[in-house]
Amino acid sequence: MITVHHADNLALLPTLRAASFGLIYIDPPFNTGRTVRRSRVTSRKAVEGEAGTRTGFGGTRYVSTLRKSESYADQFDDYPAWLAPRLVEARRLLSVRGSLFVHLDYREVHYVKVLLDTIFGRENFVNEIIWAYDYGARSSTRWSPKHDTILWYSKSPGRHIFNADAADRIPYMAPGLVTPEKVARGKMPTDTWWHTIVSPTGKEKTGYPTQKPLGVLERLVKVHSRPKDRLLDFFAGSGSFGDAADRHGRDVTLVDASAAAIRVMKKRFAGRDVSFR
Repeated sequence: MITVHHADNLALLPTLRAASFGLIYIDPPFNTGRTVRRSRVTSRKAVEGEAGTRTGFGGTRYVSTLRKSESYADQFDDYPAWLAPRLVEARRLLSVRGSLFVHLDYREVHYVKVLLDTIFGRENFVNEIIWAYDYGARSSTRWSPKHDTILWYSKSPGRHIFNADAADRIPYMAPGLVTPEKVARGKMPTDTWWHTIVSPTGKEKTGYPTQKPLGVLERLVKVHSRPKDRLLDFFAGSGSFGDAADRHGRDVTLVDASAAAIRVMKKRFAGRDVSFR
């Protein structure tokens, strides 16, 4: 079940029951200081139609349609102060075995790490996960930034959920150094996750800026929650975390104040067990 709230998260979060979520993931704005958008047109889609100008297999005619991207302003004078009350609510909402994952980039991650240490306690910091990708423009004046950081905090020291057996396995980089059995099984991922971005022309693409890939989010859902847990994302955006949770049988609550985000999610979750509020 997916529940989507079109609301200001700071207003909605206090209305939710304390200790009621086993896993919270958020991908807040990165404070880039600019309006975030993809290109004006993000993808082209072909749909069957007699008036189409393109002909496919068997003589079927198709009409080409364009999907436009959405955009939003991403600038904050005091980013930690803006985020802090939302993180306080996240801690209140986590169950005793729950975990929080905060997805950021290099601009604010160091400040938010200090903030989270204050709110959750340094003893509840578990991992800094690096999501590395290799796509997009290259800088000629510095090393091109091609990674995001996901900070993992638990509600209670040592009591977090970590279903290692549920993790997808990855190939060994030097298979000749391990046994054939290990090569066939693959290895457990480390805290550095190599995963491509959402393909600009792939089926997963929604047209929403900063959309994160399902592969990264499904790993979080499978390893850090159980089927009966309730999950939460209060910066839902295109709804990717909700999609990942729903694919693995979790109930998930999504919150976003953006009408553009709600439009994308309504289209994305058409035909699913979803409630919009």
